[in-house]
Amino acid sequence: MRIGVLGGTFNPPHLGHLVCAQEAYIQLELERVILIPARQPPHKPVEEEPGAEHRLELCRLAVEDDPRFEVSELELNRDGPSYTVDTLSLLHSSAPDTDLYLILGGDIAAGLPDWHEPERVLSLATVAVAKRRGTPREVVEQSLGRLRGGERTRFFRMPRIGVSSTFIRERVRARQSIRYLVPGRVAGYIAEQGLYR
Repeated sequence: MRIGVLGGTFNPPHLGHLVCAQEAYIQLELERVILIPARQPPHKPVEEEPGAEHRLELCRLAVEDDPRFEVSELELNRDGPSYTVDTLSLLHSSAPDTDLYLILGGDIAAGLPDWHEPERVLSLATVAVAKRRGTPREVVEQSLGRLRGGERTRFFRMPRIGVSSTFIRERVRARQSIRYLVPGRVAGYIAEQGLYR
């Protein structure tokens, strides 16, 4: 069984996240993709944090009608920084016969050598890199090529979608519509809960 793992703060989740998950699902022939909101990313604090529970609920609303995707609260149930290696270890131990694919953008993948236990990450999952403008494939290959297991990296095409969570939060703060940038239920929940105001 091939499972994709897409982590992030999802603050909030938007169409870019969902298209990335979908393209990985299709092009890598995955059986499902798990979205895993981070409690506390090790490299930076969550900006304008509405609360981990809100981010979890936003993820659930974003994918609730799509059987290809599921949401896990694995990292939210764990104290301390959300290290990817710990998450992959837990997923691997609960389903040892599963092939895990860690879905990353090119810029994030290029920085993987600086992560906590990067070679262990690569022993637990195949890195699946979304090809998009900004970080050339050669840079990613060169960076991961220095690590044992980096040669198994897979690349998949990703349409250019210039939406970010920061942009969504700015729009909400400015009281501008976020329709068509996030799923309808996500927009509804943000409005109902008064998030990012």
